[in-house]
Amino acid sequence: MSKFLKRYLAVLSLVLSALGNLPFFLRAQSAPPAKPIPVKVVVVAMFERGEDTGDTPGEYQLWVEREHLDQIIPLPAGYHHARLNKDGILGILTGVGTAKAAASVMAVGLDSRFDLSKAYWLIAGIGGGDPADVSLGSAVWADHVLDGDLAYEIDARQIPADWPTGYIPLRKATPYEQPVRDQLEGELYTLNPELVAWAFRLTKDTPLPDSDSLRTSRARFVGFPNALKPPFVTRGDTLSSSTFWHGSKMNEWANAWTRYYTGGKGNYMVSAMEDTGTLQALTFLSHAGRVDLQRVLVLRTVSNYDREPPGATPADSLKTMVSGNYSAYFPALEAAQIVGDKVVRDIVEHWPERATAIPH
Repeated sequence: MSKFLKRYLAVLSLVLSALGNLPFFLRAQSAPPAKPIPVKVVVVAMFERGEDTGDTPGEYQLWVEREHLDQIIPLPAGYHHARLNKDGILGILTGVGTAKAAASVMAVGLDSRFDLSKAYWLIAGIGGGDPADVSLGSAVWADHVLDGDLAYEIDARQIPADWPTGYIPLRKATPYEQPVRDQLEGELYTLNPELVAWAFRLTKDTPLPDSDSLRTSRARFVGFPNALKPPFVTRGDTLSSSTFWHGSKMNEWANAWTRYYTGGKGNYMVSAMEDTGTLQALTFLSHAGRVDLQRVLVLRTVSNYDREPPGATPADSLKTMVSGNYSAYFPALEAAQIVGDKVVRDIVEHWPERATAIPH
């Protein structure tokens, strides 16, 4: 063997040895990228009380167990790992509040492991219902999602006598000052009305859980006909705020805030915490071509009323809920999964059609 060949083999041996000692992620860069997983539906839940399965459920657990979301996918950039099933349904848990929701949804949306280009998004969770519109355990498909955090605020003890609230729209000097700004900053998201109408028609006759306990709880709301009804499915608007507000005066504000930003077309029905964060992330992801914003649905079910019953005080009413002891907690979780599942099943079972055309 020539000296040149011996030297070449020695250098090659050193190079191969060095490559063998490189971290895995560096060596893997030369491997061809895996094909992205085509996702049909992303189910977005916001909180879980313990484990994903087998204990007291939060918003995520019933989906994990009933949709058999058995494949765990690590998501280091998000709040919680994602889960996938064989039907192409991806479940994610965002964490509580608009900030965690926005960050977690963005983490999923930018993850190259997923093809979300044709995916439908179902944000399904519980919230506080307006007794003027809904009863405990009812389900609301959102036409609009409003933000209750983006505002100016004056302390309630210093509100001018002729003001109805201490909340003022951004760039305005008085409450509900007209005209509404043309360029909003995340105060309002309008969902695809044809998709919302389709989801409502598909689910409007869905039987929802009722019980003696629910009947007793809603009986306190004398003078609110809708609050006294058994649980039902409807359409309306949701208002998101990372502050858990409560009481009849705040309820008045939520209704007025919704009417203001929707030009009188909207009707506030249920409060939530995360939906505007989720919608903001999805809006940015749509700009990047990662998701289709026309394929997004928001479903909120009523775990409690957002105000005190007649004859009670807001403070006493809030005390009953500070530990998450909502009067319709379990029925609302059931309603979110039962109603939402009808939409998910339809999309999966008619996927060739739903992939190419949004139902209307």
